[in-house]
Amino acid sequence: MIKILIVEDEEPISDLIRMNLVKAGYHCECAFDGNTAADILSQERFDLVLLDIMLPGINGYELLDYTKTLDMPVIFITAMGELDDRVKGLKAGADDYITKPFEIVELLARVETVLRRYHKADDKISVLDVEIDIPSRVVMKNGKQIMLTLKEFELLLLFVRNKNIALYRETIYENVWESSYLGDSRTVDLHVQRLRKKLEWEDRIKAVYKVGYRLEIPEE
Repeated sequence: MIKILIVEDEEPISDLIRMNLVKAGYHCECAFDGNTAADILSQERFDLVLLDIMLPGINGYELLDYTKTLDMPVIFITAMGELDDRVKGLKAGADDYITKPFEIVELLARVETVLRRYHKADDKISVLDVEIDIPSRVVMKNGKQIMLTLKEFELLLLFVRNKNIALYRETIYENVWESSYLGDSRTVDLHVQRLRKKLEWEDRIKAVYKVGYRLEIPEE
């Protein structure tokens, strides 16, 4: 299982991140100050570190230097959203940078991207009766291949990676179509309907009133 260390001094934010990463299938540990994080990193190996910059004790930049000696990828999480701060973080060696406040769907996507860059992300995902082979874009249901278009496949991945989370139509459109949402929901609705029918998931991908859609999976 992928291990992620969350270094964030604001406990409500840390708890929110941890809860959603655990739901997505990751094992998480938390540190609320730089000194504790350094101690944990000296004793355990992690696949990814989510690192706030402004921390009590050792700050995020100093911890970043330490993680690089251990060859651990880092995503900076900070309220410091100015361009100079982003550039400084990336030049210092961070693999990505996300600014508070952020949507969980964005965080999960960035985590997945960095893990895949380091060849640590799972290439195959199993959900209910469906098997997804990400590199080959092959989807199997009960041993039978389901033919999906590119957008349907990306929509499926978005739902699976954010299971049990209500996703706004705007969020779905901007993540799958990678362009700004202009308020026309027909494209999203049509693709969701087609995906439901192909996977026979009419009772799984639920419409959420005035929001969008949610893939409902029983919690283990």
